[in-house]
Amino acid sequence: MKGWLWLTGGLLALVLGVLWTAQGLDLVHDSVLSGVTAMAVAGPVVAVAGVALMVTGVRVRARFKQQLAAQQDHRAES
Repeated sequence: MKGWLWLTGGLLALVLGVLWTAQGLDLVHDSVLSGVTAMAVAGPVVAVAGVALMVTGVRVRARFKQQLAAQQDHRAES
């Protein structure tokens, strides 16, 4: 289960960042934040942070799987 928290948080941040960017650029209508320049700036920052979290999650999961495989190989040899 290692890495899932990073992946989930990253995906949430990515979706929020894209939504905030769209609101800031006035692509989403009928929203309180539509056309707010701060959202057009903060959105991409949050989205990039989300991608970074997702990359971290993938790396944590890959490292965990390698350790798990090494433990299973060690047990098989014993």
